[in-house]
Amino acid sequence: MARQDAVRCLRCLLYALNLLLWLMSVCVLGVAAWIRDTLSSVLTLTAHTRLEEAAVRSYSAAVHPVFISVCCLLLILSMVGYCGALRCRLLLLCWYFCSLLVIFCVELASAVWTYDEPSVQRADMISLKSRMPDYSLQRDQWLTHTWDSFQTQFQCCGVIYFTDWLEMTEMEFPPDSCCTNQFPGCAGHAHQHDLSDLHQEGCGPKVYRFIRGTKPLQVLRFLGVSIGVAQILAMALTLTLLWALYYGRHLQQPDAYRTPGPPGESGSVVATNATSVGDRVGPRDQRAAEAGSEDLEAPGAAWKGFY
Repeated sequence: MARQDAVRCLRCLLYALNLLLWLMSVCVLGVAAWIRDTLSSVLTLTAHTRLEEAAVRSYSAAVHPVFISVCCLLLILSMVGYCGALRCRLLLLCWYFCSLLVIFCVELASAVWTYDEPSVQRADMISLKSRMPDYSLQRDQWLTHTWDSFQTQFQCCGVIYFTDWLEMTEMEFPPDSCCTNQFPGCAGHAHQHDLSDLHQEGCGPKVYRFIRGTKPLQVLRFLGVSIGVAQILAMALTLTLLWALYYGRHLQQPDAYRTPGPPGESGSVVATNATSVGDRVGPRDQRAAEAGSEDLEAPGAAWKGFY
């Protein structure tokens, strides 16, 4: 009874861990997709600079194809582990354990290989100005779109200040994406009437803080560590469950050869055993037993004659 309760408890814990693994894998894929869009914009703005190399080092582990593939495999593997614990199939649980072990080794090797602290300084932000003269050129429409989307998303303008657009380009006023309330021609209106309608902070510090690490990146790192810990616990629980199931089936094997009957058959079994013992007694032993019984009956007959 205690063994069955232990197996039931192990199965419930394995259910919960597989559900947790599935949810964390979904969260990792969602956050990675969210970061990937912003990262592509940062890499476009920082192309051919030290900032680009630093951004790649910071986020290579988060958006690495190996990490994304591992999370997709965990989505499938968690359902396999749930089915194995539900049906108590030894082969399915063994396959689940081996797959978890291989994935954990791949994750550990990938984390060690891709981990590197970015070497970036605030002075490197000035290199972003080299990308500003190409703004609004016909051949660089993708760069124009990147600048506009980045300034709108991060609510910044220029590199250090919005006047960078006037210094680095032939524009008379900043792009409309610098406006707090955007509408066609809002930047020209703000430049002539009220400069407070423009974003006052430059995009350089925003890029620097993004490269050094943002909250989504910290969330991804926390989820990565949590997935690793959950995998270790799942492997330990799977091994324990395998041992309990195998040990329980090994104990039940001798009982398979024992076919107990109804309670009334115990006397017949004894009688059968006695008969079989009697069958093994030889003729000489039977004659000796009969002679002994006659000797015992003789004194009784003599006493009857006396009375």
